[in-house]
This record gives sequence, structure tokens and C-alpha cells, in this order.
Amino acid sequence: MRTATGTIGVPPGYARSMGFSPAQGERVIFSDRPSWKAILSFYLKGFAIAVLVCILASLVGLGFLLVSLIAFVIIGVTVLFGFVKRWSTVYTISDRRLNISRGVFAREIQEARLERIQNISFTQSPLERILGIGNVDFDTASTGDGNLFVFGGVDNPQEVVDQVDAALRSFERNPPGPAL
Repeated sequence: MRTATGTIGVPPGYARSMGFSPAQGERVIFSDRPSWKAILSFYLKGFAIAVLVCILASLVGLGFLLVSLIAFVIIGVTVLFGFVKRWSTVYTISDRRLNISRGVFAREIQEARLERIQNISFTQSPLERILGIGNVDFDTASTGDGNLFVFGGVDNPQEVVDQVDAALRSFERNPPGPAL
């Protein structure tokens, strides 16, 4: 979420309302969902499928009203699934950890402690670069498939990388004390 100054910031209670529970003394630096621009290709595919189905339905001889209803249902389902997909994913960066929360009915939580982050990079396709979105990949000190930790489809991925770098520098200067 962006503040009025244009930097990434989090108003009080925002991260908690999105499913992240900070530990005592933990400060949330960034919390947001994937950008709506990240699911444009999903919407375009749904629209293309609706057009193809409508063309086929017209060729079969179905009436205009039925073809229109089919198109409406396909586009409606596409928009609904895209909305749920976006709103059921939350990315959070605190001064101690990174968190990805996914799911509506079932929950999948991925966390990585800042001290386990070894490398941060981001990728953008040409279209993503035009749209100002990208995927931020965090390499962690894990040896298996569990080290795949990606904030996908975020606005301004360079700014997210900068926020994590700042959190890492702060963590290195002031590591938290032992947990009680």
C-alpha cells in the first residue's frame, strides 16, 4: 500500500486486517496484495474463451439471447475468479520476516526470517515492465523446493526490493533479542 509520499508504508492495523499477526515489538514495513494489473492476462484469456464459445454457439444456431447469456456467464466467472485470486493473496514484510498468505477457505502461509534471505531479485516481462509490475524472488538458506519464495505481480518491484534491503540492513544493525 502506498502512502501520500509515494513510499511503501502501512497504516496502523492494515497488516493485521490482512491476516498477518506481528510479534511483540515487530514493525510491519510493507503489506499489500498482487496488483490488479498482474491478472490482466487471466482476464484476457477469459474474454477470448467467451468470444470463441459465442462464435461456436452462433455457428450451431443458438439465438442471440442465449449466446449473450453464455458470454455474460463466462466473463462473470472469469472476473470473479480473478478477484478472488488477487484478494486471497497477501504479501507482508516486517523488520523480522517476510510472509505470504494465500487462500480463502484453506490457508497457506509461507514465511522466511530475514536472516535466511541470501539473495533478492526481480523479473519483468516486456509487458510487465510497461505496466510497472513484476515478480520479486527471495532466495533463502533452504536446500529444497521450500526455498521458492516469490512476491508475484507486485507494483513497482524495485521499490519492494529496496524495502527488503532496508529491513535487512536494519536487522543486521539491531537483531532482535532471544525469544522468550
